[in-house]
Amino acid sequence: MSNIYGEKLSKKLIAGISIIGILVILIIWFGASYNGLIKRQVEVDKSWGNVQSVYQRRADLIPNLVNTVKGFAKQELTVFTEVTNARSAWANAKTTEKQVNAANGLESAISRLLLVVENYPLLKSDQNFLALQDELAGTENRINVERQRYNEAVSEYNKRVRVIPSNIVAGLFGFEQRTFFEAASGAENAPNVAF
Repeated sequence: MSNIYGEKLSKKLIAGISIIGILVILIIWFGASYNGLIKRQVEVDKSWGNVQSVYQRRADLIPNLVNTVKGFAKQELTVFTEVTNARSAWANAKTTEKQVNAANGLESAISRLLLVVENYPLLKSDQNFLALQDELAGTENRINVERQRYNEAVSEYNKRVRVIPSNIVAGLFGFEQRTFFEAASGAENAPNVAF
């Protein structure tokens, strides 16, 4: 009789330990999934911050570039106004979507400003202008690199949000997919350069 009682007790003990073991595994998995999603989310936010940083660097360079060009091209007031307005739009943009649109507008305005430069050969040889143009070109390269890094971070994060089993945790805590940085419409067309 004590043997039957001992077998029942040992079966209950094994069942209890198994249930506790499964619960511990689920808790560890749940915590690891949640922490992984948080890490990826922070990486996306950090990457977007890096994109904003180089956008800001470009916005900070523009007044110097505009003032240098203004000295040579006083009659090109509309281009300067467009550049200034685009820079202001960037500074006032609060959401990611508005910042992307403002950055695209700024790129377009800078392109028009550089076309004005083509009409002023003396300006193209001015040391201040050349230095600013180099700084701007370097900044544009940084922007491209940071956009690529942002898209890579978004890709990793979106994978975590969508794949099983971490999508269960993502759904429970409201982790949503992020959007990739996309080029402005028409960017796929090669620019027409005429001398």
